[in-house]
Amino acid sequence: MTALSYLEQNFEEHIEQHLLSSGYHSRLPSEYDKEQCLIPAEVIKFIQTSQPKEYEKLQTQLGTDTDTKIIYRLSNDLAKLGALYVLRKGFKTRGCHFKMAFFKPVSGMNPEVQVFYNQNRFSIVRQLKYSKKNENSLDMGIFLNGIPIITAELKNSLTGQFVEEAIKQYKSNRDPKEPLFKFKLCLVHFAIGSEKIFMTTRLQEDSTRFLPFNRDTENPINPMGHQTAYLWEDILQQDTLLDIIHNYLHVQKNSEKYYDKESGSIKEREYEVFIFPRYHQLDAVRKILSAVREEGVSHDYLIQHSAGSGKSNSIAWLAHQLASFYQKATDTDRLFDTIVVVTDRRVLDKQLQNTIKQFEQVQGVVKPIEKNAAQLKEALEKGKDIIITTLQKFPVISKSMTDLKGKRFAVIIDEAHSSQTGEASKHLKKVLTASLEDAEKEDQIEFDLEDEIIKEINFRGKQPHISYFAFTATPKGKTLELFGRKDPLDGHFKAFHIYSMRQAIEEKFILDVLENYTTFKRYFKLAKKVESDKEYEKKKALRLLMSYVDLHPHEIDLKTRIMLEHFMDKPVLAIEGKGRAMVVTRSRLHAVRFYLSFKKIMSEKGLTFKPLVAFSGTVKDPDTGQEHTETSLNGISSSQIVNAFKTPTYRMLIVANKFQTGFDEPLLHTMYVDKKLGGVNAVQTLSRLNRTARGKTNPLILDFVNEVDEIKTAFQDYYQATFLEEETDPDKLHDLQSELEGYGLFTTAEVDAFAEIFFNPAIPMERIQPILNAVVKRWQALPDDNQREDFRSALQSYFRLYSYISQIITFKVVELEKLYVFVRNLNRKLPKRKGQLPYEIIDAIDLDSFRIQETFHEYGITLEKTNGETKGIKLGNPQHTLDEKDFLSNIVKTLNDTYGIELTEDDKIDVGRVAEKYFNHEGLKAVMVSNNTLENMRYKSDNVVDEVLLDFVHTKLELYKKLSEPKVNEMLKSKWFEGILRESLATGHNEPSQAQQ
Repeated sequence: MTALSYLEQNFEEHIEQHLLSSGYHSRLPSEYDKEQCLIPAEVIKFIQTSQPKEYEKLQTQLGTDTDTKIIYRLSNDLAKLGALYVLRKGFKTRGCHFKMAFFKPVSGMNPEVQVFYNQNRFSIVRQLKYSKKNENSLDMGIFLNGIPIITAELKNSLTGQFVEEAIKQYKSNRDPKEPLFKFKLCLVHFAIGSEKIFMTTRLQEDSTRFLPFNRDTENPINPMGHQTAYLWEDILQQDTLLDIIHNYLHVQKNSEKYYDKESGSIKEREYEVFIFPRYHQLDAVRKILSAVREEGVSHDYLIQHSAGSGKSNSIAWLAHQLASFYQKATDTDRLFDTIVVVTDRRVLDKQLQNTIKQFEQVQGVVKPIEKNAAQLKEALEKGKDIIITTLQKFPVISKSMTDLKGKRFAVIIDEAHSSQTGEASKHLKKVLTASLEDAEKEDQIEFDLEDEIIKEINFRGKQPHISYFAFTATPKGKTLELFGRKDPLDGHFKAFHIYSMRQAIEEKFILDVLENYTTFKRYFKLAKKVESDKEYEKKKALRLLMSYVDLHPHEIDLKTRIMLEHFMDKPVLAIEGKGRAMVVTRSRLHAVRFYLSFKKIMSEKGLTFKPLVAFSGTVKDPDTGQEHTETSLNGISSSQIVNAFKTPTYRMLIVANKFQTGFDEPLLHTMYVDKKLGGVNAVQTLSRLNRTARGKTNPLILDFVNEVDEIKTAFQDYYQATFLEEETDPDKLHDLQSELEGYGLFTTAEVDAFAEIFFNPAIPMERIQPILNAVVKRWQALPDDNQREDFRSALQSYFRLYSYISQIITFKVVELEKLYVFVRNLNRKLPKRKGQLPYEIIDAIDLDSFRIQETFHEYGITLEKTNGETKGIKLGNPQHTLDEKDFLSNIVKTLNDTYGIELTEDDKIDVGRVAEKYFNHEGLKAVMVSNNTLENMRYKSDNVVDEVLLDFVHTKLELYKKLSEPKVNEMLKSKWFEGILRESLATGHNEPSQAQQ
């Protein structure tokens, strides 16, 4: 056969032959009952073979009508309840209960179940004529025990047709009103090409959404044939399909909040989604279970799945299957007693709970922990199958869980980051530690210091009865080393399974947030306003002066105007006019000032929406002395911010270290960044924009702080697979131990004495104070600051490294643990670093000029299709540099040379003259004095600015062009109007008419 003669019919035949060779039966199209949506002969054959006694019981009642009544009853249930329900639950009629599928037993304890399992009948029908209205036919239909479970349209690229034609065929020629295409009656509809596969569980004509079911965006070349052969060689195999039906398929009830125009309130709508696993989800869970079957308990699995991967469903599938997992067919006990699902994100805890709870097929399997630690303790003690909780709940109960002897745990971690690799993880492991001896009656047993220290090491280290399954989109180096696997070929630590950001973007499950990325730079000049020229430490002075500029009202005002002008130009119209924006600020004080600036300018412009601000705690403005909270500024409680942001009243959210992770608002379209970002933080923050929504395209980022290359580097590390090249060397602990001891500030005897007190609850803790105080005194006696800070740095490096590395080492060294608790407490006792910032320089300078200029336009940042590398824990040696001092005039000059605005000295003199004309303009003064409206005052002011600037047209044309540039002109008019308005109010003139403000 030549390529030209390999037709679609041959493609069908190839798939059919493979399925027939693996146990399928071939059925004719004429055997399909179009009205009942069944193959009656297959149904009756299955029931008679697998459940003869139940069939005979019904036959005694119905006689020759038995088969007809069975088909009629089954068809009714199928139409009302769907194929998945009927396959799992069967159907009942006249006191008889018929099962319509048998699933593989989880263990070998019931061999008769395996016999039933073997009775399942899979059949295939080619060119299936499904309609009573016409002669339309499907390329292929697959049935389980006579019930339709899969339809397929096939396209062969050698005939010039691709999978897109199959999708189009489903959308345009497959009527969803036909019984076979009714929602939930059939499990899944596949559009199959020779290169790619797509699927859907709900046909809705043009609105149908087909999801990719591919091994990557482009399927790898198959040296043995079609790139999509994995479908019929694996997925459509009988064991795999029955596993999917039993353990993966799910009718999920989702809900979303939305703004209802008619009622003017936030409402919630619920809708059903029939979940068929995407390829990477199925692949990940199956491979994990296969590895656990081979490896047993006490192994770790890192799953690097991007946002948009459907991680909650993957976790739910894994949790439920681990809860009933037997390693061997002959085992009588499950491998794991309890599955603990831990989420580090409190806002998503409820979402994850609901997802896992919905997958529950037997009531009582899932126990969400929604109250307190006592509830968690009770659930662990009773051996609940699946427990869902937050990491924050574990430390509270760590001391009370010593009675969990001999139990085995699978811990599934949602978003595994550094919180799992430090002290918080120690508490989690301590809760689950069951292999240690009980703390027996303490007053009857002599205290043994070494045993207590060994316990502490075991609490941190790997446990033989705990397996970890860590899910994250952005694994750090420590996460890779702790949960990842070392590749024997190159020595790199890698994730067990990967679904990359690249694939998620290419498959359109998330948006590319770097596609439209614009950067701005600020240019300013400072003027020294005092005669004296005092010397200051240059670095500290530069840092303080930069902070002065960042918080200067003029900078915040100008940035606010740029953001607002940009927002009103594009994002306000995005997502069918529902676009929202987030302003990411560098501190809570910045957030407050930006909020007040936005509120003022929005009011000036008469906009119909307002800003929201989000930060924790209370902020006191040092300039005004006024205290601010979220509630005092927003006028609503903190818990209402998320819902309020969905309403037309609020379109911009200003944040400071809040809502930068775990906030998934699909209407968020644009982000304005005024904060230094890097690494994982940059990826997580900017990725708030990547959620998809109807009508949402081309998210926008305007960045006032970061460089393009820095952001590209941060994203590149997590664009595909991420690996750790080098593991942490445990011997670094001994090196740091030697370095600390080399200072001669403490002795081994003092460390031993400290440990004797620290680990013995019978000795009062205040007895450690004299030991630490003596070391602090010696530290203070060191000859210079550099030595003192070098010691502090080594101290902190040791306890940081030990807290981390003790989780991955297998050896136990008592002296290292003793030193750890000693230096950790000593670090707390050492006096804080000196180095007060020279705040008095703020009083010695003025912001002379300021502008912001676009430096990188919206052409986007393109990432490379290469794997990224992350670094492990690094312990840097302190780098000493002399505190360079410089005169204030030179420090100001340094800043001006770097950020200077392009106004000459003559320009500034001329602007001063124009300003004088403006403020002395008699016509303007008359308008400001009278009881006028704010609108009239502003109108007159703008006209006067234009009038006085016209003086430059003939004499200073370049300056006129600079000042007439729209952004500069708007800023000039705004600032001068504010100035003359303040002057007018200060001199006791009438305020603007209240009714017109």
